[in-house]
Amino acid sequence: MQKTTMTQQGMGFAPFWKVTVWEQEYFQGKCQEFTAECCNIQDCGFDNIRSIRVESGAWVGFEHHDFQGQQFVLERGEYPRWDGWSGSLSYHVERLMSFRPIYCASHHSSRMMIFEKENFMGRSVELCDDYPSLQAMGWCNNEVGSMHVQCGAWVCYQYPGYRGYQYIMECERHSGDYQHWKNWGSHSQTPQIQSIRRIQH
Repeated sequence: MQKTTMTQQGMGFAPFWKVTVWEQEYFQGKCQEFTAECCNIQDCGFDNIRSIRVESGAWVGFEHHDFQGQQFVLERGEYPRWDGWSGSLSYHVERLMSFRPIYCASHHSSRMMIFEKENFMGRSVELCDDYPSLQAMGWCNNEVGSMHVQCGAWVCYQYPGYRGYQYIMECERHSGDYQHWKNWGSHSQTPQIQSIRRIQH
């Protein structure tokens, strides 16, 4: 089983990530362990990824190669088939083609600002906890115009209760600045965000 090594990143130390992927559901078929990003699983001789076991760290998986398409947060645990990572039958993505580690701080230092309008304009709120419904905590509508991640990493969801499209937001990328909803990912088609939570190690 081939192994790859993550180079030193972030705060002067080398965090440890480990994930094992399988070509078939329920941990069957060809498998390989990774400790660093993979931009195209087909370069490793796989047709696709249909089941995953995250042994350490947090990861984000992508629908297409080169980190394109829908995003899915992958925290420690087992994902025997697609509905384990999608969390919603509305978005039927049966396979992943690329993935990378997520750099995130511990929960006690997770902070981000959300803004009503693009380019950090309009009403703003600082978040430091998990919010299954932004509207229930007093956010003005079902959209977010822009975001600034001050610490850690977050996953934002299209609908309340952590459902719908997922968008991974990290302080280590774009300097934490997401000025427009189109910056959230290649699959971004709407500024609709209704729940947000911190990503765990």
